[in-house]
Amino acid sequence: MEINLTRVDQDYHFEARGAANVAINIDANPEIGGHNEGARPMELMLMGLGGCSAIDIISILKKQRQPIDSFDINIKAERQKVQEFNLFSTIHIHFKLGGQLDEDKVRRAIELSLEKYCSVAAILYKTATIKHSFEIV
Repeated sequence: MEINLTRVDQDYHFEARGAANVAINIDANPEIGGHNEGARPMELMLMGLGGCSAIDIISILKKQRQPIDSFDINIKAERQKVQEFNLFSTIHIHFKLGGQLDEDKVRRAIELSLEKYCSVAAILYKTATIKHSFEIV
């Protein structure tokens, strides 16, 4: 895996690109001189968690012939200072899926993703408690 970042301004704004060559903007908080021109690095970690788990869940449910009409994820996280770092301490992921879905299959797909398949979750579990909930609409 290879990622390239290019500085966009004289402050903290970067453009990152990975294998798909899609631009992702990264910037710092205005409190330290950023300009809100991109996501903050810790936000990107939570986005990665959401994306990683969503891909797993969709894959599992597709194999079970569970048609997903809509899929939204809300992630809330708290951070605490540990030495010089502000690490995530708690993360709550709420999955909202639409369609004629079997509740038990959705529950199991989420559990498999967060406990077995999602590499981002495996990394974040080292410092944070990850909880989840879901609803079918």
